[in-house]
Amino acid sequence: QPQLVESGGGLVQPGGSLRLPCIGTGIDFSRAAKAWYRQAPGKSREFISLLSRDGVTEYASAVKGRFTVSGDNAKSSLFLQMNDLKPDDTAVYSCRAWGSQGDYWGQGTQVTVSS
Repeated sequence: QPQLVESGGGLVQPGGSLRLPCIGTGIDFSRAAKAWYRQAPGKSREFISLLSRDGVTEYASAVKGRFTVSGDNAKSSLFLQMNDLKPDDTAVYSCRAWGSQGDYWGQGTQVTVSS
């Protein structure tokens, strides 16, 4: 059964950093586009960052310059490096991989930015 699993969330102070891994099983990452999304309490899920099959990256304006997406297709891994975190970054972060194989989401990992 194809699956995505995120980890690395937690409580961090404003200005701090976190790195979120997303590990896939049963999914050929080289054939999939990958992305990160987040959903804050009481808000709709929002797009954060894309890593295309060709390695092209895109970012939401709210995180551009602070977050970096990367991946390792050979290890079916996707990462989100988050720097200079702000309280508004508090949310559940989920990864997604999609393409001809299907459309898969992870269960999410909670990130809380607070002093």
